[in-house]
Amino acid sequence: MAGRGYGGLRLLITLARPGRCTGHQNGFARYTRRMTDDEITGVLAFLQEAERLKDTLRTGHTRGGRQESTAEHTWRLALMALVLGEAMEGVDTARLLRICLVHDLAEAITGDLPATAQGKPNGKSAAERAALESMTAPLPASSRAMILDLWEEYEANATREARLAKGLDKLETILQHAQGANPPGFDLAFNLDYGRTATEADPLLMRIRARLDAMTRARLAE
Repeated sequence: MAGRGYGGLRLLITLARPGRCTGHQNGFARYTRRMTDDEITGVLAFLQEAERLKDTLRTGHTRGGRQESTAEHTWRLALMALVLGEAMEGVDTARLLRICLVHDLAEAITGDLPATAQGKPNGKSAAERAALESMTAPLPASSRAMILDLWEEYEANATREARLAKGLDKLETILQHAQGANPPGFDLAFNLDYGRTATEADPLLMRIRARLDAMTRARLAE
């Protein structure tokens, strides 16, 4: 396990396989493990498959007027987790970040399900689980298990970090809708009811939600 402090935020990277302890840093043991050539090949195959997220389009639009990708959504979601995680009580920010990074990974294969269609019976969870199993197949067993476990944690809303990831996911979507150059006919009013329960997971999320609702109403009034 390796730890490093950044402005009060401690990010931990945990290797699931045992390794050789090479010392301690910030009170945590540091481990190194040599990755085999076959494992490197598998990781590169996985990363090439994950690259599809850069071409997986969502219904949100950037301020420049183009459709955003799932990769872009995930990037800003992770950025939100990084800067907000330490301001929320009892949160493992490193785990929150890991959940955010994998939550939409399967969309590289399944594509994005628009926010307006979520919550309806659609087999989304089963399809994403199957896609994620396929995508992660080339990875070392420990890495594959980690990603699948994090995704299951998110889907099940099983931990505080999972619930916060869901809340932040909704907030990032609402923010994009509120600031984007949306096409004619875009249902911006949808923002006001979207993900209300998820964004009540923490008082800080609720405060941010109030700001974003105000942004949405201002855009609607234009």
